[in-house]
Amino acid sequence: MVFKRRDRRSVGRAMAETLYPRGGWRRAFEYVKHRLQRLPDTPEKIGRGIFAGVLASWTPFYGLHFVIALIFAKIGRGNMLAALLGTFFGNPLTYVPIGVVALQTGHFMLGRPPGREIETSLMGKFGAAGQDLWHNLGALFTPARTDWAGLGLFYHEVFLPYLVGGILPGLISATACYWLFVPVITAYQNRRRRKLRAKLQQLGKNLPETADDGQGPG
Repeated sequence: MVFKRRDRRSVGRAMAETLYPRGGWRRAFEYVKHRLQRLPDTPEKIGRGIFAGVLASWTPFYGLHFVIALIFAKIGRGNMLAALLGTFFGNPLTYVPIGVVALQTGHFMLGRPPGREIETSLMGKFGAAGQDLWHNLGALFTPARTDWAGLGLFYHEVFLPYLVGGILPGLISATACYWLFVPVITAYQNRRRRKLRAKLQQLGKNLPETADDGQGPG
């Protein structure tokens, strides 16, 4: 397979590189920037793809950001690969501030500003929702009764505020990334065209001249 890794990573190594990639985060950011610049598409279409990926990173659908980014890019006629690369905006370094901003904004927009209890019990709500899912899954095969209290609390206190609160800051950051990358990609593409044109001109000068006496073969 073309994209198959030559060296198989263990589960522990894969998780470690998710939190801290080989070469560090600076090298990872430079790689994404390099790939975005070299995409074979117009800067505006690439920018719309970046917009879609960054906006998807502000949604609470963890594990589905790629899918959501592709949907947004399809709707906005953006570059699909740029949308996937744009989801890199959401990473282990930014998930916490994204979550805090989205939750704070969401609770404010819903008219119920969060207090200390909401912030300190966030992991507890995640745990309660997970326990409910596990318990209700087992209830399908046992006499136990289903209980949706934890999931209901998670939905009203975490998921819904996160979903609502991520829209405004998501649009702001996605728009900022669009206007930041479009001129950078435009300048990069223009510079590549000039270099290619100069190489072609130099190649043309170096070609040997052939004499033509005006006579056909024979």
